[in-house]
Amino acid sequence: MFISTAYAQTTTAAADPGLMGNLTTFAPLLIMFVVMYFLMIRPQQKRQKEMKSMMEALAKGDEVVTAGGILGRVVQVKDAYVTIEVAAGTEMIVQKNAVTTLLPKGTLKSL
Repeated sequence: MFISTAYAQTTTAAADPGLMGNLTTFAPLLIMFVVMYFLMIRPQQKRQKEMKSMMEALAKGDEVVTAGGILGRVVQVKDAYVTIEVAAGTEMIVQKNAVTTLLPKGTLKSL
């Protein structure tokens, strides 16, 4: 009568997008991963490597800053701990990973 019958159309292009269709679907995700790697993951790995080498190179007489902002001179180095002299006759024992910065020699005298 007034309503005609509707028939569904079938296309083979919609069912099989092919290799380029799959590639363009995942390309934004791949690009985001690559950008995140170069902007976040790689610099963090580099910083961790530098911190590890700095902690391994700590020696008696080095001037350091701890994570809490305490400045001092290294008096003794053990496996996991460092003894720091913060004032004449005042020593603190801190973990090696609490040492964040190695200062140039003579910095404590100039303060």
